[in-house]
Amino acid sequence: MVNRLAQETSPYLLQHAHNPVDWYPWGPAALARAREDDRPIFLSIGYAACHWCHVMAHESFEDADTAAFLNERFVAIKVDREERPDLDGIYMEAVQAMTGSGGWPMSVFLTPDGRPFYGGTYFPDTRRHGMPSFRDVLEGVAEAWSARRAEVEAAAGGRRSGLAGPDDRPIGSIVRPAPLSLDPAVLAAAEQALARSFDPANGSWGGPPKFPQPMAIEFLLRRVAGRAGGRVGDPEVLEEADRQALRMVLETLDAMADGGIRDQLGGGFHRYATDAAWLAPHFEKMLYDNAQLARVYVHAFQLTGETRYREVAETTIHYVAREMTLPEGGFAASQDADSEGEEGRYYTWTADEVETLLGADAPLFAAAYDVTAAGNWEGKTILRRVRSDAELGTLHGLSEADVAGRLALARARLLAARERRVRPARDDKALAAWNGLMLAAVAESGRVLGRADHLALAERAGAFALGRLRTPEGRLRRSWKDGRATLNGYLEDHAHLAEGLLALYEATFEPRWFVAARGLMAVVLARFADQAGGFFDTSDDHEALITRPKGLEDSATPSGGAMTATVLLKLAAYTGEGRYRNAAEAALGPVLPHLGRYPTGFGQWLVALDLALAPVREIAVAGDLSDPKTRGLLAVAFDGFRPHQVVAAGVPDLAASADRTVPLLRDRPMLDGRPTAYVCRGFVCELPVADPAALAARLAPRPA
Repeated sequence: MVNRLAQETSPYLLQHAHNPVDWYPWGPAALARAREDDRPIFLSIGYAACHWCHVMAHESFEDADTAAFLNERFVAIKVDREERPDLDGIYMEAVQAMTGSGGWPMSVFLTPDGRPFYGGTYFPDTRRHGMPSFRDVLEGVAEAWSARRAEVEAAAGGRRSGLAGPDDRPIGSIVRPAPLSLDPAVLAAAEQALARSFDPANGSWGGPPKFPQPMAIEFLLRRVAGRAGGRVGDPEVLEEADRQALRMVLETLDAMADGGIRDQLGGGFHRYATDAAWLAPHFEKMLYDNAQLARVYVHAFQLTGETRYREVAETTIHYVAREMTLPEGGFAASQDADSEGEEGRYYTWTADEVETLLGADAPLFAAAYDVTAAGNWEGKTILRRVRSDAELGTLHGLSEADVAGRLALARARLLAARERRVRPARDDKALAAWNGLMLAAVAESGRVLGRADHLALAERAGAFALGRLRTPEGRLRRSWKDGRATLNGYLEDHAHLAEGLLALYEATFEPRWFVAARGLMAVVLARFADQAGGFFDTSDDHEALITRPKGLEDSATPSGGAMTATVLLKLAAYTGEGRYRNAAEAALGPVLPHLGRYPTGFGQWLVALDLALAPVREIAVAGDLSDPKTRGLLAVAFDGFRPHQVVAAGVPDLAASADRTVPLLRDRPMLDGRPTAYVCRGFVCELPVADPAALAARLAPRPA
C-alpha cells in the first residue's frame, strides 16, 4: 500500500508513505474528510531524526491490524514538525497542558474542527512501563467519541478561534493505563533496610566476617546520582535520604580503601575481612571482587570528584593488568592466599623489615600504615592506612606534598622487595562471566579516567572473549585454559560478558562490541528464557539434571537473571525494541517481594529495578569521533555519574545492514555539517543540538 504521503517532499513524511495507515498530510482534504465522516483526527507529529518516532512507526503504524482500526475510526494526519512549526507549537502546548510534559513523537486526538481533547507522546504496542498500549488508546478514544461525545466536547474546550489549546484537562477515563507492576516504593524500602542494617562504626553491612558489598553500594550510588543529576558538590544540600545513602557509601568505600582488605602496596582487594574493622583479610584475591570494586570506585569518583576514589580504582586496575592478565588478553580467575605454605606470607611485614628497607623514611611509613614491633596480626603487620597525609605532615613537620611523595617512594621500594618473595599461585583459567565483569570495569575506567592503557587492556580482553570463548554459533563456553575452551556457558556468562561489551562500546564506540552484546542477548532469549518469566541458569540443551536451576539471589557475583534484566533494559533503550523491556520486566516481577526486605541479597536486581523505573535518556552524537567538537559533546554527555542513560556516537554507516549498526544512531545526520547531539528521554525525543552548552541544558536535572 502507498498512502497519500508518497506525493510529499518531507523525508519524514516519505518514511511513512508505505505504512498501511491511510495517512493524510495536514491540509483542507484531511480536515474536510474528518468533518464529512464526523470522525476524530489522530494527529502524529515528529521529525526524521526522532528515534522514538521510528520505534512507534515500526511497532504500530506498520502493523496491519492497528492500521485497519485507525483507518476505520479516525482520520490520520502526519506532520513534519520541521516543516510546520506553527502546528507543532500549538499542539505541543496543548499536550503539555494535558500531561505536564511534551516531546516527539507527539500523538494528539482532535475534534473534526481541530480542537485537541486527548494527547501524549509515544505509546508502545503492548502495555508496559505503566503505559497503555497504542491500541488501548485508540479503542478508548473511539469509545469515548461514540458513547460520550459531550464529555469529549467539554474536554476540547469552548474556544474555536484558530487552533487554541483546551480549556480543561483531557478526559481521564478515555483509556485505562496499564498497571505499573514495578513499584518505586520497593526502591525506597530497600534504602531504608540498608540504613537500618548499616554498621556505622566500620561501614558496610553484616559481619564479621566482613564481605565487600559492591552491588548494594552500586545501587545506592545510582539512587543518589539519579536524584542529584550525576554529580554531588556539597552533600549538605542533598535531601536527607540522599545524605544518608551517600554517607553509607562513602564511609564503606573509605573503610575498605584504608583497611587491610586492600593491598596497600600492589593494589586490589582480598576476598573478605575476618574481623569487623577490615584489618585481617582472607588473603586470596578473586577477579570478580576486584572487577566490581574497581567499578564502584570509578562511579564514586564520577559522583563526588574525590581523587582518592580514582586512585583506588586505578591501582586496582593496575594490579589486574600486572598480575591477573593472561598473555592472550583474558583475565585469570584468582590468586591463592598462601605462599610457601603460609597464609598471608607474601603480604605481611615485620617492623625490622620495614626499617631495613626504608631507612630514614621508616618512621613516616610506620606512622601512616600502623607498623609496630608487635605487629597487628600473628606477630606481623598487615598494612592499613591509619593517618592522612595532612595528619602526618603535622606530626613530622612536612608539607602534604612531601608526605605524599615520600610515601609513594616507600611503597614502591617495599613492593619491589615483595616481588622477590615467592608469589602466591594463580588460577590461570579464564571464566567468561568473571571476564565480563572485569571487562566492564576496565572499559569504564579507561573512558572515565582518560586512561588509554586501560582502554587497550579492555579491547584485548573483549577480543579474547569473543575470539576464544565464543563458539561459531555465537554462544559462549564457560572456561578457557591452555588454549582450550570448555563447558557450556551459563546465563551469567552471557549476561556479564554482554554488560562488559556494552561498557566497551560506550568507551570506544566501535559497533562490533554492541553487535556482539546484542548477539549474546539473542542467545539468552532463545536458550535460557523461562516461559513463566525470567531466565534459567542453564540453556535448554544443557546436560539434564534433577532440576533446571534458576537462582535469583546474588552471591559474590551478580545474579545471572538480574544482570540479564539490566542488559536487556539497556538494549531496549539502544534499540527501541519492546521485546527486550518486556523480558526484563517479566524477570523482575517474581523477585519484587524480596528486594525491599533483603537488599544485600538482591543488589543487582535493585540496580535493574532502578533502571527500569527511571526515565532513561538515549543520547546519540552524530559526528566524527576524531573531531574535537564531537568529543566536546561527548564530554557533556558523560559528565558525572549518569547511570540512567545510554550513549551512541559516530557517523552512521548508511550502507551497513540493520544488524551491524547501533539503532540509536540511525537517521541521525549532522546538522549543517556540524557534530550534533540527539536526546530522547522516557520515549520522547527533543530537538537536536550542536552546542555543548545546549546539550548540558538538555541533560540538566528536571524538577521532580
